[in-house]
Amino acid sequence: MAAAAHRPNTAAPATGAATARGLPVLVLVGHGMVGQRFLEELAERGVTGRMRVVVLCEEPRPAYDRVQLTSYFAGRSPDDLSLTARDFMARHGIELHLGDPATAIDREARTVTARSGRVIGYDTLVLATGSAPFVPPVPGRDSAGCFVYRTVDDLLAIEEYAKNSRTGVVVGGGLLGLEAAGALKGLGLRTHVVEFHPRLMALQVDEGGGAALRKAVEEQGLEVHTGVAGTEITAGRDGAVTAMELSDGSRIGTDLVIFSAGIRPRDELARACGLPVGERGGIDVDGRCRTSDPAVFAIGECARAADGRVYGLVAPGYDMARTAAEAIAGASGPAFTGADVSTKLKLLGVDVASFGDAHGAAEGCLDVVYSDARSGIYKKLVVGPGGELLGGVLVGDAEAYGVLRPLTGSVPPVPPEQLVLPAGPAAGGGAALGPAALPDSAVLCHCHHVTTGAVRAAVSEGSCGGVPEVKKCTRAGTGCGSCVKALTAVVNDELAASGAVIDTGLCGCFPHTRAELYEIVRTLRLTSYAALLASHGRPAARGGEGCEVCKPAIGSIIASLAPSVGAGGYVLDGEQAALQDTNDHHLANLQRNGSYSVVPRIPGGEITPEKLIVIGEVARDFGLYTKITGGQRIDLFGARVDQLPQVWARLVAAGFESGHAYGKALRTVKSCVGQTWCRYGVQDSVRMAIGLELRYRGLRSPHKLKSAVSGCARECAEARGKDFGVIATSHGWNLYVGGNGGAEPRHADLLAQDLSDDGLVRLIDRFLMFYIRTADRLERTSAWLQRIEGGLDHVRDVVVHDALGLCDELEALMAAHVTHYRDEWAETLADPERLARFVSFVNAPDAPDPTVRFVPERDQVKPDPTLLAGPTLPVRTLEGTSV
Repeated sequence: MAAAAHRPNTAAPATGAATARGLPVLVLVGHGMVGQRFLEELAERGVTGRMRVVVLCEEPRPAYDRVQLTSYFAGRSPDDLSLTARDFMARHGIELHLGDPATAIDREARTVTARSGRVIGYDTLVLATGSAPFVPPVPGRDSAGCFVYRTVDDLLAIEEYAKNSRTGVVVGGGLLGLEAAGALKGLGLRTHVVEFHPRLMALQVDEGGGAALRKAVEEQGLEVHTGVAGTEITAGRDGAVTAMELSDGSRIGTDLVIFSAGIRPRDELARACGLPVGERGGIDVDGRCRTSDPAVFAIGECARAADGRVYGLVAPGYDMARTAAEAIAGASGPAFTGADVSTKLKLLGVDVASFGDAHGAAEGCLDVVYSDARSGIYKKLVVGPGGELLGGVLVGDAEAYGVLRPLTGSVPPVPPEQLVLPAGPAAGGGAALGPAALPDSAVLCHCHHVTTGAVRAAVSEGSCGGVPEVKKCTRAGTGCGSCVKALTAVVNDELAASGAVIDTGLCGCFPHTRAELYEIVRTLRLTSYAALLASHGRPAARGGEGCEVCKPAIGSIIASLAPSVGAGGYVLDGEQAALQDTNDHHLANLQRNGSYSVVPRIPGGEITPEKLIVIGEVARDFGLYTKITGGQRIDLFGARVDQLPQVWARLVAAGFESGHAYGKALRTVKSCVGQTWCRYGVQDSVRMAIGLELRYRGLRSPHKLKSAVSGCARECAEARGKDFGVIATSHGWNLYVGGNGGAEPRHADLLAQDLSDDGLVRLIDRFLMFYIRTADRLERTSAWLQRIEGGLDHVRDVVVHDALGLCDELEALMAAHVTHYRDEWAETLADPERLARFVSFVNAPDAPDPTVRFVPERDQVKPDPTLLAGPTLPVRTLEGTSV
């Protein structure tokens, strides 16, 4: 595993003021998820203003989201996973020492010694050292190629080693083990899971749930071995892993082994300084998270709570952080005497959830079970003698988790068998509970202990007008995220009950959203803005001219549906011309001095020497500034509007097409050279990039679209920063969606993996048309993916699993676009009437614009700064002199 760099005190310098004022000192040992939450709780209570707070962190980076650790392999960077706002430490005067863990505690002297030799005196000490992976004592476990799955550095090391591996084994079939197995599969390895228990996720699901989960996991291509243990890891002469021997006598040839067989509390510091610990580990604490030493607290996975348990989930750790912060602040709050260990997650695309008494341990309880082996769905509810819901297991369909979990301990309003049956009379009358079924006392968000009543009050009494405001006000839904769907339902229900009218219309002209207008245009086959405004506009807007918001949005909708609804595809014909944005009016980007840029399409970034020469000659002959862009194109700047047809006539004659840099459409599909030239490449990325760019050229959408294709996992084309990005694997292609650069960069999420060429194109077709169909005006795919209800999971259900039955229609729409595509500049040059718009002055069509002037710079030209700044006017004083 990669070693953490030793970089002490790199995040926030000590202020020095706290010491000078003689404030008491609080030392926090450990800066993981629970440690960061503890600091936030301290700050909320004003403790950071009256104590000097010092944090010793073992890792080289501040706290990050371990729950989402595997998302690193889906495109999220370590910075994306960070839980610490950049200015948090400085704002609260907290001293954070990275890469400098505590090595000793002297309770008598009340000091902590760090690895750097730094000795810090404390008045209050909080241990949040977390846990360490348990590695079974298997011979050969120290061989090269053996890893644990716990930190970002672990993942970086696994990713690097996997580049030269073909097969991997994960020891452990629990939550983290299955995530690790999914990561190995995503890296292109044949993957085995070895689990000692007779079923996967033995702590969370029962036998029936385990069987359904195993079937779903094996359908993903993983090989599962349950009821066996690894007995030896064999290595070659170079010390690297070659195989794992199992307890049943079988043998798995492998290049890489990941141990994910549980965790053990990091309590060694406490043991060394004489604090009591549990027999199986964990620092003993009371209900206020205080150890036997009144000056020392312990929280999170290193602590053994008052109920004698060590909790390995983040939600109980957050509760402990809040409890300890309240005790240190001198506030009275609920004691931590135990926690709910309910879990909901998606493993390898399979929804898995368990809550309450999932295994039916309560006396006299009954099980209500629904199982559909063909669909891979298993649901079990545990019901008490009085009809109260005690717990449950959901595999394959966890849609009801957000409502069922808060109902635990109460009698549901409908019989339990209706809660597990599929909805609809054909299935026997299954019932779906809405938010009205949740009592105010039900805890909706367990991460922050927010009740349904608190959410309702935030809306009805706190004037919160939507889910974002409620999240900010209550923190509900900002933890693990499993409650967001139920939270949204409660908020919307409360808004409706209060009579709030939320205008979701596109603008003052239309009461409908962009997605609704798309459906109206598609269904009614409307081909004009005027007809749409007359039939579906607001009464006051009908008969008018529309506005700058709706006209380009409707123009884009009609353009994207043109072949299907019978509209002309040329965006500057008839009424369509009046709907376009400034750039579309002249099929070029307007620049700051009134000139335009010319951007020919160069599919995949591949270009012949002959075409390069043409671009050079055109730029030379028209005096244009040339620039190679990050999208692997050559932009030509400085053309007057009257020159655009002349420039494009030369380019079109040489075989170039419009690059659509001016429109809300596909810009580029960037590529690396791939396996054709690169020794690391595993697929022909250039061929794929060219094919995708030519397929989607001219596709009008709510916002611009960018793409890239990388020929291997080294990711030279930066595909994870694109609206749709493709990365080659040894088995095909991985498809990532929803990324972007710009002011708020976001890494794309993995939608599907190991796709064939045809399978990849089919999914991109569906994804793009579903985005065009449902996105808001000027909404990038990244924002759309985060806004749309259900997020990535819903999009995957629609475009991969065809959950809404739309895929044939989406593919047909894309096929119509491909068939009817025509290059806009070639069409323009062929029609004298269309060329007539390219003049600077309507009343003097042959006169160039005299204000478009340039000055030389670095052997090229740039806009004349004197004209850009405006004329210099003399200013006369009262005495008549000029200034």
